[in-house]
Amino acid sequence: MSNIRYEIGFEQLSKIDGEAGHKVVDSLKDVCPDLAKYTIEYPFGDIYSRNGLDLKSREIATVAALTALGNCQPQLKVHLHAALNVGCTEEEIKEVVLQMSVYAGFPVALNGMFVVKEVLAERLAD
Repeated sequence: MSNIRYEIGFEQLSKIDGEAGHKVVDSLKDVCPDLAKYTIEYPFGDIYSRNGLDLKSREIATVAALTALGNCQPQLKVHLHAALNVGCTEEEIKEVVLQMSVYAGFPVALNGMFVVKEVLAERLAD
């Protein structure tokens, strides 16, 4: 049985996160396959595929939100890679994280910037 939401979501996930997104989904299959399915269908099949914002804008918003939450470093790391994959520059990403220091505080901005540093180092090493 075909699930169009899943198909659209998987296509969006591939464009945005590539292998990193697939690894997250695969890591859930043995513990909670439904969560993997929902992660593809709702965020990527329903939200990321909407008109109104391009992928770059959606990733900027996501990086800001994950930085502000302060306890989502693994997800922030995935979305920092995604932001770079869809056209965000290093400067734009650093400015988004820095902006969060004003509204979410210095600790979360510092933590976010350390994740940025890690992601940039990984990409440089590849």
